[in-house]
Amino acid sequence: MAEIESIIAQMTLEEKAALCTGATSWTLTPIERLGVPGMFVSDGPHGVRRVANEDSLTEESLPATCFPTASCLASTWDTALIHEMGQALAEECIALNVDVVLGPGVNMKRTPVCGRNFEYFSEDPYFAGEMAASYINGVQSRGVGTSLKHYAVNNQEYQRMTISAEVDERTLREIYLPAFETAVKKAQPWTVMCSYNRINGVYGSEQTYLLTEILKGEWELEGFVVSDWGAVHDRVAALKAGLDLEMPGPRARRVQAVIDAVQSGAVDMRILDEAVRRILRIVFKAAETPKGAPFDAAAHHALVRRIAGEGMILLKNNGILPLKGVKRIAVIGQAVKEPHFQGGGSSHINPTQVDIPLDELAKLAGGAEISFSQGYPPDDSSQPALIEAAVAAAQAAEVALLYIALPTYKESEGYDRADLDLTAQQVALIKAVCAAQPNSVVILNNGSAVTMSDWIAGPAAVLEAWMMGQAGGGAIADVLFGVVNPSGKLTETFPLKLTDTPAFINYPGVSGKVRYGEGLFIGYRYYEMREQPVLFPFGYGGSYTTFAYSALRVSAQNFRDVDGLTVSVEVTNTGSVAGKEIVQVYVHQHQAQVVRPLKELKGFAKVELQPGETKTVTVPLDFRAFAYYHPAYGRWITESGEFDILVGASSADIRCTETVTLESTVELPCLLNRKSTLREWLDDPRGKPVFEPFFNQMLAGMRAMFGGGEEEGGIGMDVMGFLLDMPLRDVLEFQGNLLPMSADDIVAGLLKQVFG
Repeated sequence: MAEIESIIAQMTLEEKAALCTGATSWTLTPIERLGVPGMFVSDGPHGVRRVANEDSLTEESLPATCFPTASCLASTWDTALIHEMGQALAEECIALNVDVVLGPGVNMKRTPVCGRNFEYFSEDPYFAGEMAASYINGVQSRGVGTSLKHYAVNNQEYQRMTISAEVDERTLREIYLPAFETAVKKAQPWTVMCSYNRINGVYGSEQTYLLTEILKGEWELEGFVVSDWGAVHDRVAALKAGLDLEMPGPRARRVQAVIDAVQSGAVDMRILDEAVRRILRIVFKAAETPKGAPFDAAAHHALVRRIAGEGMILLKNNGILPLKGVKRIAVIGQAVKEPHFQGGGSSHINPTQVDIPLDELAKLAGGAEISFSQGYPPDDSSQPALIEAAVAAAQAAEVALLYIALPTYKESEGYDRADLDLTAQQVALIKAVCAAQPNSVVILNNGSAVTMSDWIAGPAAVLEAWMMGQAGGGAIADVLFGVVNPSGKLTETFPLKLTDTPAFINYPGVSGKVRYGEGLFIGYRYYEMREQPVLFPFGYGGSYTTFAYSALRVSAQNFRDVDGLTVSVEVTNTGSVAGKEIVQVYVHQHQAQVVRPLKELKGFAKVELQPGETKTVTVPLDFRAFAYYHPAYGRWITESGEFDILVGASSADIRCTETVTLESTVELPCLLNRKSTLREWLDDPRGKPVFEPFFNQMLAGMRAMFGGGEEEGGIGMDVMGFLLDMPLRDVLEFQGNLLPMSADDIVAGLLKQVFG
């Protein structure tokens, strides 16, 4: 640190300003006279997109391993596996002379039409945060940095450079910030990348509240904040807000703007020095890692296959899978020869090699006769002849395998999906083949939810294979033939139709604004509160074996919030093959002062079991597992009372429940004032003892005035219900001359007793 302070003291204003702006599209500005090296950053997050030309944003990158995208990674529910992948990514960064990989992305899947959902982990903030922390710790354990993105509330590609996400404070804190918070506190990413969009009218690059007050202040980020590429509109405003580094470079006019602002006094030199200090810390940290050592491409390819196998989800199976003793297989779909294993845009990787699904299938088919039919064209044209050929092939076989890939023109970075459907040709193909061959299996390659209601009844099995990375073709074969028992589970809800989704009414916005009118209720929180049926619920996934849950135990029936709670449950493999189960722990509060979701995921664990084996799974729950954010207090709080601990195989498949009682240790300031309602007086822990005796006396007077109801000659209303949400002063005014003093004086007296 002393060395950095010495360097800052020797730097000219011009050098400081230059350091805070990229030198090229991918590098930071070195200061050779002071021994400050440059630094190279590269696109990610599921591979290293390292371009040879530092000035190019779009040229083909150097070969690197293309790992499964985030939707597949997340479906593993395996933090240790994600950590291992992070280490492999770091090894490739070292080989390719990259100091920081731009990832992971932890934005919420607010709507399934977001074109970039394949890069994001989940609709659940707790889960996304845990995945991100594991990814970051994995990468950074090898001396390579990460860039947590896109901070914040970046949930659609439509007008992504300008749209203003209008979101209330509680929703921001409980849904859209926690994944970032968890990642920062548990993993300290070297950098955090701001989003393009505006949040409540202010660009992400100029958000003092988000960048300085929360990220650097509350969460204590040690690294620096970098812009998304081209996200800075006003360099001086961004610098003052906490945006340390603007990318890409060079930007001579932006550098000069900072120089001019400091010289004129518009920006305090201490603000610039702090940005320089944060950048230098990371530059020197990156320089400590020697670069150039080659990576083991074959080992990383094998890791991709293992991750993809763990992330695939068995959505439906009537017993046809795993395939056994099949002699004639009809393989249908262009994706079996041209695999759809990654998404389009900045994360597009030039893979070291690619497994062709058809070839990998043949290796495990045991000499079975395999036919191929294209089934559907690469565009959205209708070609009945392709369907007819596929039907004929399916009829001549014992089993039909349909490889269905959502085309890039429907799903990619840069634009949102128009719908959740497969192409019309693909749907027609599935229906026709399944009608001709009941033993049909649909294998899906997509990045986010798709609708299936009009064809799900047809196939004997459906496997969600996601964008599965360069070795995904082999992983699909592993699952189909039982080499791998599928254990992946959904981290996003699959709706029946687009109009069912929580953001449907408010998406995509109008006049440059999109209102987050659903508030806290995205994903399963919404569907459960609305009792809305879904195609597949959050946390759902099948297996070739079965699991039983028993003996749910908690560390205490009564506990303090600061002590937390430990939950344990016994899980038994009741089937005939080894398998892995993902145990999910949800929390439900019986009564709260605010509206809360019916339940929220607060813990999970993945366990591997042999047939007949039982293991005890233990999951800790901390303060935040029971808390909610209270905007009026500006903090996370708990409330004393009963909570249900719900343990299950999905959000809709709860196997065990235990009720516990929490004692809140939170000391809250009193918020009562002259405008507080009767309900607020009665709910406030300090106000209630003072107010309750007076309230009972006042209520008796009001009942005498209004009557007790129609049967007593009153005006037919519940006096209590009528009064509770009225300000105390206004209630007192009804009694007029009956009061011994003015309503204002009575309220003032009560407040004096409360505050002393």
